[in-house]
Amino acid sequence: MAIRLRTLLGDHPGTAALKSGAIKSDLVEFDFVDYSPTNKGFKPMVREAAFDVSEMAIVTYLMARSFDKPMVLLPDVVMARFQHGHALYNAKRGALTPTDLNGKRVGIRSFTTTTGAWLRGILANDCGVDLNSIDWVTFEDAHVAEFRDTTKRAPAGKPIIQMLVDGELDAVLGEKSDHADLKPLFADVAAEEKAWAAKHKVVPINHMVVVSRALCEKNPDVVREVHRLLAESAKASTAAPRFSADEMRRSLELIIGYTAQQGLIPRAFSVDELFDDVTPALQL
Repeated sequence: MAIRLRTLLGDHPGTAALKSGAIKSDLVEFDFVDYSPTNKGFKPMVREAAFDVSEMAIVTYLMARSFDKPMVLLPDVVMARFQHGHALYNAKRGALTPTDLNGKRVGIRSFTTTTGAWLRGILANDCGVDLNSIDWVTFEDAHVAEFRDTTKRAPAGKPIIQMLVDGELDAVLGEKSDHADLKPLFADVAAEEKAWAAKHKVVPINHMVVVSRALCEKNPDVVREVHRLLAESAKASTAAPRFSADEMRRSLELIIGYTAQQGLIPRAFSVDELFDDVTPALQL
C-alpha cells in the first residue's frame, strides 16, 4: 500500500508531470497542499514541520539547518533563475546605478529571501556596494523564527512598490513592476546576466526540495522514491532547471558564501554538509 505524503510543491515546469498525475508510483502518493504563493508554506514547514515533502528556498534551508531544523535536503532543483532583473529604482527621481546604492534606503520583502541574498551578493562582490551602509527596510519576518532581524520594518499596510513610487525608498530588491516610473537597477539586464554567468559559471538556485527528517529516518526507500519521481518529472519538461552535480555544487557554494557573508548563517557550510543528515541507507 502506497504511503501518503503531505506535500508542498509549486507549479513549475519540472513539477507539472508529478502534480498532474502523469507520473505515478506504487510506493508513494502525494497529498498536495495549496499555498499561493508557494513561499507562504515555507514558514509552517520550518516552524512546524507541516509537510513530509516541501519545496524550500535555499537560503531558508541554510538558515534552518544552522538551527538544526528537522529537514533533509534533496538534490532536486525546482526553481533557478538569474536575479539581475529583480531590482528596481524610481527613474522619475533621477538615475540610479548599483554603485550608487551606498547609504541609500532599500526595500526588500524580507531580509532573508533567496533572491535578496543573491542580489546583495552580486551588489557586494561584483559592484563594490557596502551592504552595511544601506538602510534596509523590510516588510515580513524571516521564515526561521530564531533569526534575529535588525532591519527597519516598513509602515504596516504600505506596499513595497508604492513606497518606491512615492519616493520613500530609493530602490527595491526582489520585485518586478510595470509602473512607468520604475526601471531596472541594472540598466541592461540581459547583458549583465550574460556577463555574470560567464564570470561565475553558475545559474542561481532559488528553490530545492526538502523532506522531513522523520520520513528520512523511518522510510529511506520512500525518500529515494520521492527523489526519483522529482527527477523523472523534471525530465518530462524541457523548461525545467537542468543541473549537473558540478553545476549544482558551484551554485550552492556561491549562495552559501553569500549567505554567510551577509550574516544569515553563522558560518559557511560545505556543500557536502547540506546533505549529511540523510540516513546511510539512503543513496541518492
